[in-house]
Amino acid sequence: MSLIKEQLIELIKGLPEDSTLEDIHYHLYVREKVERGLQAIEEGNVVSQEDAEKKVQEWLKSSGQSPR
Repeated sequence: MSLIKEQLIELIKGLPEDSTLEDIHYHLYVREKVERGLQAIEEGNVVSQEDAEKKVQEWLKSSGQSPR
């Protein structure tokens, strides 16, 4: 069995017994997003907090909302 399959099985086994399919889907989704984020960091595809805040302010301004 592949490592990722084993890890996902363990993730599902660790969830409460009354977990719904929606709960399982959510946890798999979050895991995927975290893995993508870690990969982006390894590849140097990151934005500083300062640059992110500037970009949000620009979006707010261009959408007619007042920046905070």
